[in-house]
Amino acid sequence: MKYRIFYDLASKNKDFERIPSSIREIIKKAIQKKLTIDPVNFGKPLRYSLKGYRSLRVGEYRVIYKIDEDKVIVIIVDIDHRKDIYEID
Repeated sequence: MKYRIFYDLASKNKDFERIPSSIREIIKKAIQKKLTIDPVNFGKPLRYSLKGYRSLRVGEYRVIYKIDEDKVIVIIVDIDHRKDIYEID
């Protein structure tokens, strides 16, 4: 079963544009290759305030997402460097 990918508006922030274009392409390919096929096994579940979300590791960057099994979709909520992604503003 192939999952569809949706981007939450909050994830299309200026931080993503700050990521070098070559890395952005790698991230996009990882999302298409891994999260459309098997988002449960490719990502790791998060805890505490991010319970219910998962994280996909792409080099030094992380893609935070949640899965809607009923609609067979993956919702990307944030993409950023690993040192910044888990900070709560």
